Amino acid sequence: MVTRIDVHLGRRLRRRRRLLGLTQQQLGDQVGVRFQQIQKYECGANRLSAARLWELAEALKIPVGYFYDGLDVGAPSETSSGTSDASPGLNQAA
Repeated sequence: MVTRIDVHLGRRLRRRRRLLGLTQQQLGDQVGVRFQQIQKYECGANRLSAARLWELAEALKIPVGYFYDGLDVGAPSETSSGTSDASPGLNQAA
């Protein structure tokens, strides 16, 4: 199930990788995965674990927060099925 957050993180990953002039193969070699895995991260098909996000941030010489820049935290995360990932009641004021 793909969320808009997965897609956003993947876009930020691709943007930084290209900015540094790295291929998917080169980046994959740095973090210990095949280029196909980097490709899946970039298109949002596979979710990034916290540990992998940390490794990618180190390889790309950026803080982990870079991946979340520009993400609208107030909007619910839409999945490929069109349902919301937000739990009911989480955004309600007390």
